[in-house]
Amino acid sequence: MNEKIKTLRDSAGMRWTALLLLALAMFCAYIFMDILSPIKDLMQEQRGWDSEAFGTMQGAETFLNVFVFFLIFAGIILDKMGVRFTAVLSGAVMLFGGLIKFYAVSDYFVGTSLETWFTNNLNYIPGFDELGVSPFYRGMPASAKLAAIGFMFFGCGAEMAGITVSRGIVKWFKGRETALAMGSEMALARLGVATCMIFSPFFAKLDGEVHVDNSVKFGVVLLCIALMMFVTYFFMDKKLDSQTGEAEEKDDPFKISDIGKILSSLGFWLVALLCVLYYSAIFPFQKYAVNMLQCNLTLTPADANTFWGSNSVTIVQYVVMLMVAVCSFASNFSKKKAVKFGLMALAVIALVVYCYMGYMRGTAETIFAVFPLLAVAITPILGNYVDHKGKAASMLMIGSILLVVCHLTFAFILPLCKGSAVGGTVVAYVTILVLGASFSLVPAALWPSVPKLVDEKIIGSAYALIFWIQNIGLWLFPLLIGKVLTSTNPEGTAAHELDYTWALVMLACLGVAALLIGIYLKAVDKKKGLGLEEPNIKD
Repeated sequence: MNEKIKTLRDSAGMRWTALLLLALAMFCAYIFMDILSPIKDLMQEQRGWDSEAFGTMQGAETFLNVFVFFLIFAGIILDKMGVRFTAVLSGAVMLFGGLIKFYAVSDYFVGTSLETWFTNNLNYIPGFDELGVSPFYRGMPASAKLAAIGFMFFGCGAEMAGITVSRGIVKWFKGRETALAMGSEMALARLGVATCMIFSPFFAKLDGEVHVDNSVKFGVVLLCIALMMFVTYFFMDKKLDSQTGEAEEKDDPFKISDIGKILSSLGFWLVALLCVLYYSAIFPFQKYAVNMLQCNLTLTPADANTFWGSNSVTIVQYVVMLMVAVCSFASNFSKKKAVKFGLMALAVIALVVYCYMGYMRGTAETIFAVFPLLAVAITPILGNYVDHKGKAASMLMIGSILLVVCHLTFAFILPLCKGSAVGGTVVAYVTILVLGASFSLVPAALWPSVPKLVDEKIIGSAYALIFWIQNIGLWLFPLLIGKVLTSTNPEGTAAHELDYTWALVMLACLGVAALLIGIYLKAVDKKKGLGLEEPNIKD
């Protein structure tokens, strides 16, 4: 090593390799997180899950994090045991939960004594039922109950992984390209959303028969890969600590007073509220987005005997999607203008081809899969801007405005296009792309702001508290969307004929609240000098 590169962290290649390992693990986790979202209609047909059962199961992902305070304990574990131990633990917990969920939706569970037990039990949970926060209800399908339990464990591991990855990035990139690294990690991870939307229905309908458990099986395999990524990162991170002399365990033990220090910060609370509002308007929506498009678009699925209806087109479209992602992402790092604009042109052409293929296939899941693609292109730009120019609080306000516009478009404009296959699809594509772009403002602007608000020793706990507050919304809103759909649609409404208007208006209101908090946050930052509008990299 030369004089400038003394540790792995000083090497750009090693820094970004560590980031890639963490991002690939989260990529796999994001796929499993929404693995049933594109096949909500199939779950109703195959397993009898109506909107309320589906929403209750989806909300269960964050139940233990919120009501058993697991995320708080995860933050303490992270601060006490360090990044690498917590990363491997989170991967193992995700896999354990994934295996339970697979068994719940598989044919192996059907007709067993365990199914009978779940049918007859967990219909009343003392205390939780009185508070209206039970993860189960009387009449909920047995498979949905067991899947909810598995999803609870997965959620514990996934959120633990989320705070661990954020802490790991701070560890490897502090004083360097922190926002760019966080934005890039999230951009890659969110490709998992597109991958899920494309391949979940593909595996569920493989060989012309519907087997919903095949989709979850695909997700479980990816969770195995995520665990391997974390194990590889473990050894890389251990090597870094041996070079720097840093210890994973803290000499100064965690104290309850540390949480008090975090909670006493007004800036922390505003950032946390922004986070929960943003994520509650996006992640719960993702779980229903495909079904919403099925209800509001005039789609004619391609004949299975043609190329557009074949299994091979799925692979081709995914390759085109990767071309969009790789070319648009790489264009941010090219210093030669000819190469930069050439990559951007290829990305645009590939995006148009991708959208055309989605239209020709005539399926809602392939249309919504475009969601993260614009985010992949602009997240590094936004992260780089925040690193060098600042303006994080201002970006959050812009993101809130776009959030409101998109959800209102879905609620009132998209239904007007029903009957026009081309017009409705174009409106859907544009709105989905803009929504994904608005969401990219969160990792680029919000997460890198946390180290400016708390001491380095308790960053893990700070992220854990934000994620805990965020998880309240991620538990509540999938459930609320399901209840709103049930209450605003006549009993027995077919899965493809639901009216999503009021559910979308509810999500738009979250964007309005986020905008108001963003305005206040900017005023507080200006008054107290929190540094949120300042660049991360000082000249």
